[in-house]
Amino acid sequence: MIDFENVSKTYPNGTNALHNVSLHIDKAEFVFIVGASGAGKSTFLKLIMREETPTSGEITINGNKLSKLKKRHVPYLRRHMGIVFQDFRLIDKMNVFDNVAFAMRAVGENTATVKKRVPYVLDLVGLKDKMKCKPSELSGGEQQRVSLARALVNNPEIIVADEPTGNIDPELSHEIIELLTRINSMGTTVLVVTHEHELVREFNQRVITIDKGEVISDSATMHRVYAETESVDGDSLIDSAAPEQEPAKEAPVAEASAAENTLPVTPNVSAEPETEELTDSVAAKPEEIAAVEALPAAEEPQEELTDSVAATPEEIAAVEALPAAEEPQEELTDSVAATPEEIAAVEALLQAEQTEEAPQPAEELIVDDNYDEITFDGACFAAESYDTEALPHASNDAEPQTAATNRE
Repeated sequence: MIDFENVSKTYPNGTNALHNVSLHIDKAEFVFIVGASGAGKSTFLKLIMREETPTSGEITINGNKLSKLKKRHVPYLRRHMGIVFQDFRLIDKMNVFDNVAFAMRAVGENTATVKKRVPYVLDLVGLKDKMKCKPSELSGGEQQRVSLARALVNNPEIIVADEPTGNIDPELSHEIIELLTRINSMGTTVLVVTHEHELVREFNQRVITIDKGEVISDSATMHRVYAETESVDGDSLIDSAAPEQEPAKEAPVAEASAAENTLPVTPNVSAEPETEELTDSVAAKPEEIAAVEALPAAEEPQEELTDSVAATPEEIAAVEALPAAEEPQEELTDSVAATPEEIAAVEALLQAEQTEEAPQPAEELIVDDNYDEITFDGACFAAESYDTEALPHASNDAEPQTAATNRE
């Protein structure tokens, strides 16, 4: 569509507006041209519209080389272009309809086509209800949209907008760029010159940056380089750059990864199938067996601790140290695990019988009809297993043999 080949422009006063610019713009492409004031943006557009001719280089538009284009053919070139000016350039004496229709009448369109085409374009830019208004009765944004409608009315192939948002507020600027984006989606090539970088960043379009007459950046070039980089087989580059590894060095890595997969992640006594496989496997390592054997037995149920072979000494001692007072009182006399005090009392009685010592004082053997227990040498026995009426009350002339019999 548009080609610049080593284009330079120097004005008669010696100003170098452009220097060795080369670029290509495709059909139906949307391009932002950004740069500071005096960078050469306006000169770039004037060269496209053939208002200026390049000092050197060649410009080609739709296959036509502008350096060979005669002046009488320039108006026909511009019929394929729609120009949107920063200062609107509307005719104050004409209403909105006539300002837009003026562009069609200038190229010789008939009245019927004008009456049909102008309302359609004004409706496209949202000003169909303003057709009878004068430019002075419109806001800045509305005047800019009238200028845009005038550029669109002849259905051009290229829209050239020189600072279309320079004289309107940011909200209206966003609306104008959105409108240009819709026009571009219909197949029209759009070139927008602006210095509003924030507005450019909101729209994902190609951006050409000009500084001091030179193109310093072009997003299309960066996208093309990125695409070419993506098309290269990255795996082949990595394989060619990586040194060959010896087979002997790969075996330890494989074994290490296999060992990591077989080691238990967390100790779990309940996972009996995994434990049996580790201890019985021929390929199990000492570290794995030690890890399984070191699993704490405390996680097993409490009633199995005393019978478990794997119970630790501390656990056995904790079970044996449980207080005997928690067991039922009636089981103490028949329990094999008698307390040390009871055993000592019985041994003392047996020793007393063997040595034929005097019987214990009567007050140490107390039988009370008001209680269900017999107290003897600090030991308490349940009275329900004895016949309290058959027991004689203690007296000074009690025979030692009877007392011994009762003790037994």
